[in-house]
This record gives sequence, C-alpha cells and structure tokens, in this order.
Amino acid sequence: MAPHTIVVPPSAAGQRLDQFLVTRIPDISRARVQQLLRDEKALVNGSTAKPSLKLQGGEEITVLGDPQPPPLRAIAEDIPLDIVYEDTDLAVVNKAAGMMVHAGAGATEDERNRGTLVNALLHRFGALSGVGGELRPGIVHRLDKQTSGLILVAKNDVAHRRLAQQFSRREVKKRYIALVHGWLRKDRGTINTPIGRDSIRRTRMTTNASSGRSAITHYEVRERITSPYGKFTLLDVRIETGRSHQIRVHLSSLGHPIVGDRLYGAPREVRISRTAGARTPKAPAVLTPERNFLHATALSFHQPTSGEWLELAAALPPELVEFLQQLCT
Repeated sequence: MAPHTIVVPPSAAGQRLDQFLVTRIPDISRARVQQLLRDEKALVNGSTAKPSLKLQGGEEITVLGDPQPPPLRAIAEDIPLDIVYEDTDLAVVNKAAGMMVHAGAGATEDERNRGTLVNALLHRFGALSGVGGELRPGIVHRLDKQTSGLILVAKNDVAHRRLAQQFSRREVKKRYIALVHGWLRKDRGTINTPIGRDSIRRTRMTTNASSGRSAITHYEVRERITSPYGKFTLLDVRIETGRSHQIRVHLSSLGHPIVGDRLYGAPREVRISRTAGARTPKAPAVLTPERNFLHATALSFHQPTSGEWLELAAALPPELVEFLQQLCT
C-alpha cells in the first residue's frame, strides 16, 4: 500500500486514535492498528502517537505501512518424527507431548516458525497439502500441545479434502487413554455438553458458555486405582466431535480433571498421605506430572484413495507408563 494521509473530521473529536483508524482503513483489526502505531508506520501530524490518543479533529494521520502483515510460512526443521504409517496420500505420526502441531497466531515470527510438528513434517516430506494454509500445511486435525499420540497428516490436497470429509461426517474413530483424579461414579458413560470459549479466561474452554458448540465424549473405565496418593481412574475415551480441549473440559466438568492438567483444575503435585507413606516407604512423597495424562492411542479411517479401512495404534509413551508405576508403588 502506498503511503497516504487521512484527515480527521471534526465529528471524530474525542475518539481514540486506534478506534478511529479501524473505521478508516479497510480490513484491519484494532490489534494491527496498534502494531502500526508501535512500529511508527502511522504518524499523527508527522509524529509518533499512542493508540489511546484522544483526537480533536483536523489532525493529519499518515499511514506508511501495509495494514496487513505478510503471511508467515512454516519452514522445514530437522526434528525427529515417529511415523506409524505412511503412503502416497498421508502419514500418521505419533506426536510427543510438548510439541505444538502448528504455529500460534499470537507468537513472534521466530517462535511461530520453530519446533512445531509442521516444521518437522516439511523437513521429512518436503511438500504437504496446502488446504490448511501456509502455516498449517497437511494438518487435517489437531492435538493439544501436552497431548501425545496419533495425528493424521495429508500429503496432497485431494487426500486432505477427502479426509476432512470423513472427519465432518464423524467417520474417523479416535480413542484416547486418560488418567483422572478420583473414581468416576459410572463404569461407562457419555458426556453430551456443548463447549465454548470461556468469556473471562480466554485460554480456557468451558461447558458453561452461552454459545457453545455440540460436543460428544464417551468414556469407559479401564481401571480404578487406589494408590498411596489417593484414588484415580484410568479411562478409555472416544470422541465423536473434535472441539478444542474437548476431553479435558468434559472430564473436568464431571469433577475429575485429567492428571497434570492444571488449566482445568488438576493439582500441580500429587502427595502421599501420612498413613500410606508409613506403609510404602519406597514411594516418593510427591509426584509432579510434567504433562497431561492424555494420549491418543488409536485412530481408524478410510484411506482416501483406495477406501481401505486403516486401524492404527500407539502405546502409552514411557513417561506415562513410568508415572503409573510410581503412582502404584
């Protein structure tokens, strides 16, 4: 965009500078206006100004920068991957906990281009489908950063669209293993409660949102655990929908947060009781989960070209196996 000047009319007197510019520059957000002002790419009467500046009318605002930043592109990065299955159309990766699937919109450029699953995939395969955009090539669905397990990746656009259709028709079968605090009252059940973003804590989702989207989670008890650290339940979980944080939110809504999931109410540490400690001297006094105890253990779907039904699995990672062993010492 060529530099241009906007003259503030008398009717805009009293408005904040950033609010005024949002109404005068097409297709721009207030956050982007504030960024232009911080970068000195929007000047008031030739000088820098704060977004909160109250206009008086008659000022000349010179816009020097493009109102939209250039799109970031994911770059290849040599990061080891655990490939469970691969063919000409797709790959299924056993993602480690701690790895983001793709770059986040709120990070800096360096952060947005480092250490994600997408970076590793581009290094491994060279090219992926472009349906998801330049920051999310090949990504058909997602797993939370601290959730490990199977994730499906499309290598070309046709495969991506066909796989996405399977997800939208709820034909893809996904099974998880979760460890939660306490004993669930029922051996099996279905949670069918809409999920939306928390209006106060924007990093959280909630079942109490006024405009939540349909979400369905099925669970079945694998094992009820009585340990020196209290009671826990190991669960098999299936989901029909794929809302953000769905399993974590739904289980927390029952009063049984996933072990390690502090965002949804799990304690930072699990501590041994005094009486249990006397009976089990080898058990450490405190266990500190380093991640959420949630693992995507099975994934089933139709191969997008042949139609073959594929059933893939990934065992619990070593750190979760070790935690269970410590818990039951």
